[in-house]
Amino acid sequence: MSDEVPIRAASTLILVKNATSEPSVLMGQRGKGAVFMPHKFVFPGGAVDAGDEGVALAEPLDARTRNLLRLSPEGAETSPEALAVAAMRELHEETGLVLERASMLRFFLRAITPPGRPRRFDARFLLAPAEAVSGGAEAVFRDSDELSHLHWVALRDVQALDLANVTAMVLERLAAHLPSLETPERVPLVRNDRVGDRVVWLA
Repeated sequence: MSDEVPIRAASTLILVKNATSEPSVLMGQRGKGAVFMPHKFVFPGGAVDAGDEGVALAEPLDARTRNLLRLSPEGAETSPEALAVAAMRELHEETGLVLERASMLRFFLRAITPPGRPRRFDARFLLAPAEAVSGGAEAVFRDSDELSHLHWVALRDVQALDLANVTAMVLERLAAHLPSLETPERVPLVRNDRVGDRVVWLA
């Protein structure tokens, strides 16, 4: 039955504060009753909705990020703009923050949920500095029905949180990539929970 679970396009936003000194990322905890990743600390994000297609961005996406978002090895047709809009919408719904600078989004990593999960996602992880949101690093966020205990987590402290394997892997790669907030030279599509399992290099 697990192989019949549809794979939905999704976007996740990694907001980074103080990338060059004491980097931290915005994370919150999913509820114990959540179907997908209950109790886990995650980045804001979620599935692309039909309404995300056709929403105009105030400014164009970074060219390389847009090109990478266009790649669809699973055959799903989701526009780069819809993926960006989904990340921005989910950020607002889950934290109250408004991402004003779509041009500052950078493609970081892509991961497909393995078989055997109650829900499966083809998730694009997008990277942005805290300055991309309205109010910048001092912007006020709030808990929501989907994410609680929202806070800036220092990268040196993330392993103390209850993390899914894929989130821990993304954070490990992020720690190695910082202080750069640009798209890495090589961007992986991870088809299982660990980067060493099945990886397709998108660029």
